[in-house]
Amino acid sequence: MQTTPVRHWYGFGLSLLTAALWGMLPVFLKLTLEVMDAVTVVWYRFTVSALFVLALLIRRNALPPLRGISRSSNGLLLLAALGLIGNYILYLHGVDLLEPETAQVLIQLAPFLLMCGGIILYKERFNWLESLGAVVLLAGLLLFFNDRLALLLTSMSEYTLGVLSIIAAAITWAVYALSQKQLLKSLTARQLTAVFYSCGGLFLLPFAVPMLILEMDVLQLSALAFACANTIVGYGAFTQAMHVWHASKVSAVIALAPLFTFISMELAVVIWPSRFTPSELDIWAYIGAGMVMVGSMAAALGRGKAN
Repeated sequence: MQTTPVRHWYGFGLSLLTAALWGMLPVFLKLTLEVMDAVTVVWYRFTVSALFVLALLIRRNALPPLRGISRSSNGLLLLAALGLIGNYILYLHGVDLLEPETAQVLIQLAPFLLMCGGIILYKERFNWLESLGAVVLLAGLLLFFNDRLALLLTSMSEYTLGVLSIIAAAITWAVYALSQKQLLKSLTARQLTAVFYSCGGLFLLPFAVPMLILEMDVLQLSALAFACANTIVGYGAFTQAMHVWHASKVSAVIALAPLFTFISMELAVVIWPSRFTPSELDIWAYIGAGMVMVGSMAAALGRGKAN
């Protein structure tokens, strides 16, 4: 239930900013992966974000009271942290193997899986708009992969591994989100963010190779800086949008993220032709991507009506 004054245009602007940042992200991640492995990129994103959020909480004397959390909540905290870490790594591994557009369209499965988890764990129900959105989303995915379904179903190619990585990333994100829903009763969203990012940075440190940053050129360093800032600003805009606007409308606008990925890729091909090549997508794939976005928006708005 919305307990703060609703600010429609402000909330819409923040949601659109989030969609734009999250949509552009896979294009910039592609640049970082030219030098760094997925684990190291994620370690930098978690570590930089953790330091920023912790500094903010220290300044406001609002550090998370971890000793006051129950044992059952500690288990959920660990599950949510592992889910988020898995999501970041699996998504980045998928981006490494796929075109940015494909990764961004496929990750739209995440909110759908979250809704399915809500039905199983919290006995929530689909209404007609959510059901329609789910059908349109899944039909859109089939259409998006229309010319590659045979490849996906008959061989364990690099492309198939990339698709499986993104699907696994969507599953781990749903696990994280479902776990976080209960944890928000004990900690604020910002406190949880600090815990998750700190856990991610510490857990991945033994497997990361931070000195790879010295091998990056200016463009790759800028891409890494953007990826780190995206974690902070994108999530910050999303959290603020949820605070001042209806959650269902925020989710509906964020479903436009793939559109910004397509635009970003078109610009990247023009600006950096030696690093990016046009995607080999046919007209049916573009129609399928549009259906995925429409399905996600419908499901999000349907969830709003259910609450």
